[in-house]
Amino acid sequence: MKKEILVNVDQEDVRVAIMENDVLVELYVERPLAQRLEGNIYKGKVENVLPGMEACFVDLDLERNGFLYVDDAHPALPDEVPKKPKGRNPAISQLVQPGQEIMVQIVKEPGGSKGARVTRQVTLPGRYFVLMPVVDYVGVSRRIADESERKRLREMAFELKPEGYGLIVRTVAEGKKKKELEDDVQFLLKQWREIEKKNENVKAPALLYRDQGLSYQVLRDCFDQEVNTVWVDDQTEFEKILGLLNVMAPRMKKRVKKYRGHLFDDRGLEREIEKAVERRAWLKCGGYLIIDRTEALTSIDVNTGRYVGADELEKTVFKTNLEAAQEIGRQLRLRDIGGIIIIDFIDMESSRHRKRVVKELEKVLARDKTKATVLGLTQLGLVEMTRKKGKQSLDEYLLKPCPYCEGSGRVMSEQTMSRRVRNEIKRTFEGSQAEAVLVEVHPSVAAVLIGAGGSNLRKIEQDLGRSVYVRGAESCHMEEMKVIASGGRSEVEDQALPVQEGEIREVLVEEAHVANEKDGIARVEGYVLDIESGGKYVGKRVQVEIIKTFRTYAKAKLC
Repeated sequence: MKKEILVNVDQEDVRVAIMENDVLVELYVERPLAQRLEGNIYKGKVENVLPGMEACFVDLDLERNGFLYVDDAHPALPDEVPKKPKGRNPAISQLVQPGQEIMVQIVKEPGGSKGARVTRQVTLPGRYFVLMPVVDYVGVSRRIADESERKRLREMAFELKPEGYGLIVRTVAEGKKKKELEDDVQFLLKQWREIEKKNENVKAPALLYRDQGLSYQVLRDCFDQEVNTVWVDDQTEFEKILGLLNVMAPRMKKRVKKYRGHLFDDRGLEREIEKAVERRAWLKCGGYLIIDRTEALTSIDVNTGRYVGADELEKTVFKTNLEAAQEIGRQLRLRDIGGIIIIDFIDMESSRHRKRVVKELEKVLARDKTKATVLGLTQLGLVEMTRKKGKQSLDEYLLKPCPYCEGSGRVMSEQTMSRRVRNEIKRTFEGSQAEAVLVEVHPSVAAVLIGAGGSNLRKIEQDLGRSVYVRGAESCHMEEMKVIASGGRSEVEDQALPVQEGEIREVLVEEAHVANEKDGIARVEGYVLDIESGGKYVGKRVQVEIIKTFRTYAKAKLC
């Protein structure tokens, strides 16, 4: 497999793409003003303990307090852990007290309305090992399959680890000599001692250790023997990466190359990134996935779409589901979706086909460095799985909640909004002596309120016994209504009409008049201009003179 790492730097952010066989499978983004917090170590202050939630909140001097769950709240030193009451874990109130200063590490980025999740079981990741200062333990990455190599690395870890500390052997340690492994342990120990020293000398809340920048993290976690080339399009970042590799892996430096040009543009990644936050993801066969995210879980629906197959239905469905399983594995990595995931594959009659699709999904997820577990098929034929949630997902980096629909993905129809505006107008007149009112709404809502030839507006005025003026404005959101003026009829009318008789305007002729094709129709803030002999200028901008104004439209002539 051809594997590459692409590093793009501009004034706004650093982006790192992981490519497998020229396909984008992972994307990491780091912004100077919004650096990732996962991995940072803080000296925090316990704000409040919530026995009913078995958790507490910790002040980290961030926008929101960190959340410390009871399972992560054991003190930093093993001998500080209180004896567990027989048959159950210690309560949170036994582990921390309000006002207590504790060392914690962020294990899950803040998101939405939630603060970061933290733990007192601090770890420091290096190139070949993860140092665990608070646990006396040795583990070996499950991705190292060779049993003799696993045994060698485990023995090496026991030999190198300081007393009372723990080490986890990372995948990239496979085949490495003792000297390289020893250097990594010493580097991690030095880091930990600096953290301990700072912890003794500062008052909470304070940052004790910031996880290294994005380039370092990707080199540490992703730059292994499978990577053919690392392309970097910025000279400063290129030199920085070479400097890091001088310490981490000098032999890998020859694989790092400077790219001259627009790296992401030239490789077609800008469009791929845009597609990675869309709700629909297309399959090569013509089918597609619908990916919907909620706070609790993510649902993925598989559809045949344009793919109709060449043979029987069962084969068409099986082929679509098989390709969908492969694409789902890629999308989970690319979008970095975590938590509970429910997948609705197209129904298959064959149990052999169902097992094969689930097996294909597991096979694809085996390449994912983030732990993912497929739980199997539910009674409804849905595939349940979980994927560890750590950093922010891609759409949290690249998108923000819509200020209008607030995540629903829908807004009120023109008809629904028209009804709401009529009710608001009625309320405006209640208890008021005003003869007229001017409201401003989106042009498409204004069109429904006014109706053909002003028929709807006349009905509203008959019902209310008052004069109503409606003005369309592109600046108005579909669900917004503004009362611009209310009072005497002539006073309101002066403000209601966006054009005056004798005024010269440059306008776009949008369409021909429905009843008279020789005339053209233009609009000013949703107000209709009927242009004499303007039908032949549809799609063009022309200068017109306003001849006569009416309640809902004006007559104009070409200059």
